Amino acid sequence: MSPDADLVERRVRMDAAMEQGGAWPEDSPWLREAMAALPRDLFAPDRLWRWDECAYVAMDRATDAGGWADELYGDVNGAAITQVTDGLPSSSLSAPGVVADMLDSLMLEPRHTVWDVGGGQGWTCALAAWRAGPGRVVSTEVDERLAAFARGRLAAAGVDAEVLAGDATHAGPPDGARVDRLHATYAVDAVPWGWVEATKPGGRIVYPWGRLGHVALTVADDGRSATGWVQGLAQFMADRRGPAPTRGDHATYTAVREGGGPEVRRVVERDPAPLADDWHLRFAVRVAVPDAVVLTGRGEDGANVWFHDGDRSWAALSADGDGGAVLFQGGPRRIGDEVMTAWSQWEALGSPELYDYGITVTPEKQWAWQGSPGGPRWPVAQAAPVAQAAPATPVAPLGR
Repeated sequence: MSPDADLVERRVRMDAAMEQGGAWPEDSPWLREAMAALPRDLFAPDRLWRWDECAYVAMDRATDAGGWADELYGDVNGAAITQVTDGLPSSSLSAPGVVADMLDSLMLEPRHTVWDVGGGQGWTCALAAWRAGPGRVVSTEVDERLAAFARGRLAAAGVDAEVLAGDATHAGPPDGARVDRLHATYAVDAVPWGWVEATKPGGRIVYPWGRLGHVALTVADDGRSATGWVQGLAQFMADRRGPAPTRGDHATYTAVREGGGPEVRRVVERDPAPLADDWHLRFAVRVAVPDAVVLTGRGEDGANVWFHDGDRSWAALSADGDGGAVLFQGGPRRIGDEVMTAWSQWEALGSPELYDYGITVTPEKQWAWQGSPGGPRWPVAQAAPVAQAAPATPVAPLGR
């Protein structure tokens, strides 16, 4: 089979996998047409990267076309890593399922103006332009080399969209005009107020929130706030101009714990398994303790969970085999107790799903809420985002 024929076959299989998994949004049938017209491989560089459980290894199209194509079409929920910097991924082609979910949440219509923030290789910019129309989308990419790459791929695909090199987190829209839709592809813990100012009243902002989840905000009629609901679960790369990320791997946990042994040990009458298996609980913990990195594993007695804050505080929750656990903690704060309190609070609220949470943004403050903007709330902390030890991909097949 020729390489071109192989790619066509893989595209067909990916389309079928999206349908089988319910990943094609019913409210946005245009997405399926757009992804068929502008397939992912048209925007992929000739070198991709694969995590081999120890490090990222290169997959070159010239020497391993099959492996390269596997990275693009092997998993509906898999990001294709396109750039590695200092051993960590610094750019990717986002997972098809997440791209579809986020663009569906954008509620994009023909002739809408769009600011695509963090354009990368240009794929989401191209998809948005397919829907909005020629000359309606401008993309900003902080990496000048990526911006140039995206321009070339968009031109080759016949897409009329503009790509500029610049810092979209700390600057306003490229031409100063407000847009109907803003779509961000890198994670921020707090929404830059400039993004709200750049979006028309009634417009939508869809963005990855910190280390877990993506949110769709609607700008208020007076333009002085934006609010909206969590749309799904996914992990995204962080703003490269933001604070240095806290690595979310066991090596970092070990480094944090090297500051000293456990200072507190107590029995917990809880099975740790829900922290490993229930993503609605995990999301509630993310809301209440935003800087807590949660790692999980399985032992002979059941689930084990480790926490750290990337600084000096850590905790370990070890299953005892009888439905309970032992909690060990060290460092200046009791991060394990904070997580356990968040767990109890979540249960007291009726164990809400992640879709029951939302965010409100104003010029002065931002907060997450549960149930409604006036319900229980938590301040949106300016915590450093987590750099994942593996590719940034959806963590569960959850999407709105």
